[in-house]
Amino acid sequence: MLILGLETSCDETGVAVFDSERGLLSHRLYSQIAVHAEYGGVVPELASRDHVRKALPLINEALADAGHTVHDLDGIAYTQGPGLVGALLVGASLGRSLAWGLDIPAVGVHHMEGHLLAPMLEENRPDFPFVALLVSGGHTQLVQVAGIGEYTLLGESLDDAAGEAFDKAAKMMGLPYPGGPELSKLAEQGDDKRFIFPRPMTNRPGLDFSFSGLKTAARTAILEQAVDGVLAQQTKADISACFQAAVVDTLAIKCKRALKQTGLKNLVIAGGVGANTLLRQQLTEMTQKLGGQVFYPRPEFCTDNGAMIAYAGCQRLMAGQTAGLSLGVVPRWPMTELSPIKGNNEDQGDLS
Repeated sequence: MLILGLETSCDETGVAVFDSERGLLSHRLYSQIAVHAEYGGVVPELASRDHVRKALPLINEALADAGHTVHDLDGIAYTQGPGLVGALLVGASLGRSLAWGLDIPAVGVHHMEGHLLAPMLEENRPDFPFVALLVSGGHTQLVQVAGIGEYTLLGESLDDAAGEAFDKAAKMMGLPYPGGPELSKLAEQGDDKRFIFPRPMTNRPGLDFSFSGLKTAARTAILEQAVDGVLAQQTKADISACFQAAVVDTLAIKCKRALKQTGLKNLVIAGGVGANTLLRQQLTEMTQKLGGQVFYPRPEFCTDNGAMIAYAGCQRLMAGQTAGLSLGVVPRWPMTELSPIKGNNEDQGDLS
């Protein structure tokens, strides 16, 4: 089954061509960082307009790279939610229109399910069941995964997501947009013992997260260390290193707790923060000590991309799931509401 995947949930336009027999054939990604940099964050209207401008050229490029045309497609998968409503509507409208014109099925994909299944694009892929840490700018969740669509939420952030906390701490230090990757890069030059930052909610039972207190601790350190409102470069590096260490320690502690609570050995890390080198190193060491293994997508598939949507959509289309008649996108959409794939070919209806 040859599937075109479209990702337009926020500020990256992702397109991919996936074959159920041959795997990923091609993918294209356009980032809107330059568009939003002067505003210090994503402007939804500009994001939607840029998706409109870039989606069709990227589709043409991805199909050409794969050696196919639109007439070879067997189905189309697009991100149905969660995300920015205008951006989602661009991908949904385009995907459904193409599918209608080509007389092929289309399916709406849950953005976070795409991230969760991204490691399946690699040669070394996890077997079900496993625990997944979904960690990005918009989400920090621990999920027990029994199979595709069989998800149990174990814990989530009660305030800022981890990636959002990275970005906000970076912004407080005046680092360039997007701040999270800049903070991690600067942390390599810093002393992660200079400041004592909390590991929030690790001293109490449960698997929920909170990063607002950690963000406050970083702001306090910034204000105390600034001279005439200016931070020394080394101080910025030290705060970055201490902040990153606190976030990574917190995530690792909760992941270990989740594995022990569920009795599972294998851990999947997905989402933009999953590309963080320190996080990968610490979680690899932790899972090895527990006799398990950690699985990641390659760094280019940690951020939003069309390949993960094409893969997830292919699994659901092969199970007989297709989009209903309504074009509805779902800006807020708990992943636990998804229907499971049972391995049959019965039409299970609209995923929403």
